Amino acid sequence: MAKVCEYYFAMQSPWSYLGHQRLIALAQKHGAQIDMKPVDLGKVFNVSGGLPLAKRPPQRQAYRLLEMKRWSERLGLPMNLQPKFFPVSGDPSAKLVIAAKLAHGTDAALALAGNIMQALWVEEKNIADGATLIALANAAGHDGEALLKSSETASVQGEYDEFTNDAIAASMFGAPWYVVDGEAFWGQDRLDFVEEALQK
Repeated sequence: MAKVCEYYFAMQSPWSYLGHQRLIALAQKHGAQIDMKPVDLGKVFNVSGGLPLAKRPPQRQAYRLLEMKRWSERLGLPMNLQPKFFPVSGDPSAKLVIAAKLAHGTDAALALAGNIMQALWVEEKNIADGATLIALANAAGHDGEALLKSSETASVQGEYDEFTNDAIAASMFGAPWYVVDGEAFWGQDRLDFVEEALQK
């Protein structure tokens, strides 16, 4: 039976961007399934005590940029450390990805999520803007307007709320958050441990 990795992430998270494609590659390598759950990170922080970036002490903000630069270079992934449209709400893009998952399956939703995160962290695009999301969905082979309309329905909002509640129940306090066989791993820098868990 295939292992399952629960994948809690935030569309606006730089660390989710840095780990996204590597998680997909690990799952493919080990025949594992990804149960993707985009979450409302603000609500998670409200429960876990996390702070939005602007409220963190200057030394923590500075070190975050240093680590982002290190990881971008280590992984060979392009990244604007301070993109034009950041901070940005992750809600509209998260719900678009959930709509894609419901309509087209997990693989299509994972691909779209990767494209959206790249749009924010590499291409200087506003992922909270409807027209931008339509264009990104169209580029991924979807009917962008229809998908955006679907993303604004109560059923998609219900999924988003459920995923966020699942994350809180899984003791998430930062993104990305992976769970394999009930064991949690925080951050893209723990993907080696995730791989070990998938191999057990």
